Amino acid sequence: MSEIPATNAEWADKIDNMKKQLPRRSLTQPPIPTQIHRTIEHTLLTTPIDASQIDTLCKEALEYDFAGVCVRLEHVARAAGHLKGSNTAVACVVGFPEGTHETSEKVREAKEAVQQGATELDMVIRYTLLKEGRYKEVFDDVLAVRHAAPTPIVLKAILEASELEENQLIDATIVSCMAGADYIKTSTGWNGGARTEHLKLMNFAAQMCGCTCLIKASGGIRSAEDLLRMLKAGANRIGTSSGVKIMKEIDEGEVLEQGCGHAVA
Repeated sequence: MSEIPATNAEWADKIDNMKKQLPRRSLTQPPIPTQIHRTIEHTLLTTPIDASQIDTLCKEALEYDFAGVCVRLEHVARAAGHLKGSNTAVACVVGFPEGTHETSEKVREAKEAVQQGATELDMVIRYTLLKEGRYKEVFDDVLAVRHAAPTPIVLKAILEASELEENQLIDATIVSCMAGADYIKTSTGWNGGARTEHLKLMNFAAQMCGCTCLIKASGGIRSAEDLLRMLKAGANRIGTSSGVKIMKEIDEGEVLEQGCGHAVA
């Protein structure tokens, strides 16, 4: 990995140099995963909710063998109890949805979530500071959560792409990847949804870091058509509250023609 800058000015220089290496267009289309259901994180982040809704969420996730469920901290223990021993992960949001929480609060949430059974964390970065060019503070914020929940806990950095200009989205990707995020995630879903141009730009920028960050698309993905469009644009995971609806929509024959299926191997 590249050397970590020590000041905002050094960050700005490093990012500018990386931007000069960005390709002008996508050279290849990423292959669609062979098991679509294993890209889906079944999500329930509205509030307030009844505990029985978490029970249903987990039951559906197990039925379809989804990659994970994504819930708020207060529901992690219940979800973890349902999903223990399964192939479905429990993801917990951190600093959600604003991202403006103090770093110490994000660290507390991360540690508590892991203690209660979360194996993945979706943290909102301090994107308002990033827009001001305060890269070091954004980096330190992500890094602190990474240290609080080291590998094998999966850390996803939510960039809130809809709130960022193109150059700022590149900045957010580079800073988050270099801070140790395993995934960069488009959106909370509170301020607009994922767009294919976001995914392509995030993918290019992550490659510039020499990092192995994967990409999660989230926000406004409500149909099989939406999901396939995001996968074609380079998403590795899909956050959606419409997972069951999407799986019911998918005509396996048509999907197989595109080189992917959702049957369990």
